[in-house]
Amino acid sequence: MWFDSWFPIIRALAVGTASYATLLLFLRVAGARSLAKLNAFDFLVTVAIGSILSTAMVTKDLSYATGIVAIAILLGLQYVVARAIRHSSTLREIVTADPIVVVREGQMVQDGMKKARVGAADIYQAARSAGQGDLTAIAAMIVETDGTISVITTDAVGSAEALRAMDAWK
Repeated sequence: MWFDSWFPIIRALAVGTASYATLLLFLRVAGARSLAKLNAFDFLVTVAIGSILSTAMVTKDLSYATGIVAIAILLGLQYVVARAIRHSSTLREIVTADPIVVVREGQMVQDGMKKARVGAADIYQAARSAGQGDLTAIAAMIVETDGTISVITTDAVGSAEALRAMDAWK
């Protein structure tokens, strides 16, 4: 239970080191988006890479080469999907979530809060994090596609171009 042999330890050291170096190389080639907190499909790739990497390090069932090929496939598919959603609004709607307005002109938007599954406490926390003591100075609060809450104050709204670009604002 505590110690079987040195082989699994040496294997974990060798495969872990090689996998780490290869993953760093892949991420430099694939770009920062590969592990960014952007949307569901980016999150999926990040979790899957971690799972593959850990499995390759600690089990003989998955070789280093197989793990690296699996990671390369995920990063390659992520690249293809990212390029495709830039050019296809239909695919973008399928793959990514829409931003959801939860506060508009200082008032909580109940339908948006329900859709985003956030409560008043979440709204107030986001307001405090943005340095606001109440909602009256907030032009918009949006749950973004990555789950973060953006706060736009009335003095920073400007032309509201970024807000008008969202279907949820119309």
